[in-house]
Amino acid sequence: MGRLLTLMTAQWADLELEEICSKAKEFGYDGLELACWGNHLDPKRAAEDDEYVAEVKELLNKYDLKCVALCTHIIGQCVGDYNDPRLNGFAPPELADKPDEIRAWAIESMKYSAIAAKKMGCYVVTGFVGSPIWKYLYSFPQTSEELVESGFQEIYDLWTPILDVFVENGIKFALEVHPGEIAFDYYSTKRLLEKFKDRPEFGLNFDPSHLVWQGITPHVFLEDFIDRVYHVHMKDAAVTLDGRSGLLGSHIDFGDLRRGWNFRSLGHGDVDFENIIRVLNAYDYQGPLSVEWEDSGMEREYGAREAAEFVRKIDFKASDFSFDSAMASK
Repeated sequence: MGRLLTLMTAQWADLELEEICSKAKEFGYDGLELACWGNHLDPKRAAEDDEYVAEVKELLNKYDLKCVALCTHIIGQCVGDYNDPRLNGFAPPELADKPDEIRAWAIESMKYSAIAAKKMGCYVVTGFVGSPIWKYLYSFPQTSEELVESGFQEIYDLWTPILDVFVENGIKFALEVHPGEIAFDYYSTKRLLEKFKDRPEFGLNFDPSHLVWQGITPHVFLEDFIDRVYHVHMKDAAVTLDGRSGLLGSHIDFGDLRRGWNFRSLGHGDVDFENIIRVLNAYDYQGPLSVEWEDSGMEREYGAREAAEFVRKIDFKASDFSFDSAMASK
């Protein structure tokens, strides 16, 4: 038996919780990484209402599914981002175009997520932190070191009171390194973890799909940061540069074949999952492997089922003896 195989429900938030429970079990998953939006888990309600938590757990038990992680990506984004009209789609409708109120809601919701995770029996909350400096990614007009450092400090200051609640509840937070976040590649991640070196509850949700198209080798990233990797996403992407397309996407939506890269269902992209499993085995990672299924060119139920089969096959156990030990003389 390999690691716990879970399905992240963010891409299934249009379905009622019982429907995605039923489908996930049918697809071959052991559990769910529940999204804290849509109809899957309300973190505030879970933090305050034990009967609601009992109902969610009962539904999971009905389908013999476990939940060891919650995901809060769209909520966390609203903590570090500010005055961006796109956040209106993440926050409650009544907060539209009210950046201070959106941020306040996000901070409180993230605190609730830690309490909800404890009540649900989870050990980690995955998500984003946002970034006040993502818009300065390309250094023209010139971006000063002081401006960059102020952005990292702002994230630290915003998340410190949130992380205090995580510590109180014995829950870890795992940032998914991702474009749009203050930590989006290798060196920005190194810088952020150094900033949070006094907060061991702050770690990473390893997702190779966001690294491979940037030219970063995922298993090298994983090994270098393994001591702060608290959760793992299984997700693939393919680079398809054709002489016209570029890595920045050209403002063309995902799935369009003109893009220079796209997310792909597991096993259909460029991620080297075997070396990822070897690193996880070498460092005895025993957390879940959570499929975040995204592929605009494939029917999602087919893809989710195939992805479960792929992970089952690739998640081999580490050897418990040296292969040449049988040849040693007695």
